[in-house]
Amino acid sequence: MAPKQKKLILVLSAPLFLFAYITLVLVVSDLVPRHWLAELVFYVLAGTLWAFPLKPVFIWANRPAE
Repeated sequence: MAPKQKKLILVLSAPLFLFAYITLVLVVSDLVPRHWLAELVFYVLAGTLWAFPLKPVFIWANRPAE
């Protein structure tokens, strides 16, 4: 697949994934106990975990053409 096609797929799919992830975080945040430590742990995890599912997609999109 051509690099331009891969990047187009990335540009279209990443915002959709992030929108779904943010929506999930907002829904789950209502279940987090209202304690500063619980909220801190939740938001630190939520703020970093989004990158792990996207990392393989970014690597794939930036690989040279096969």
